[in-house]
Amino acid sequence: MSPHILVVDDDDGIRVLYQTELAREGYRVTVVDSGRAALAAVSERQFAVIILDIDMPDMSGIEALTHLRKAGPETPVILNTAYSIYKQDFQSWLADAYVMKSSDLEPLKKKIKELIDPVEHKCQP
Repeated sequence: MSPHILVVDDDDGIRVLYQTELAREGYRVTVVDSGRAALAAVSERQFAVIILDIDMPDMSGIEALTHLRKAGPETPVILNTAYSIYKQDFQSWLADAYVMKSSDLEPLKKKIKELIDPVEHKCQP
């Protein structure tokens, strides 16, 4: 069964883009529009990776990350934001990766692959 990814972003366009592109890569994708919805989704099922926006209205991604770590500390989380300033926030260090939003999704896709299968990725030159 293909890995299941949770995408958390309040932007409709980003959710559609990520769902489409990640599904093309062979992943099962669940999208939600808020930190609270992410916590609900994680309580119902396990995910291989969580892609988490930071700047959201109901609960910031940093706050959601703190709750996600308590609920399932083993699930890799990628903070995905357009703002590099958050990288300096010590709470963002709880994430497994920090990827800047871009029209080029290759860095995000690469990081997902690294986190899903770190052993295979380390064997590659």
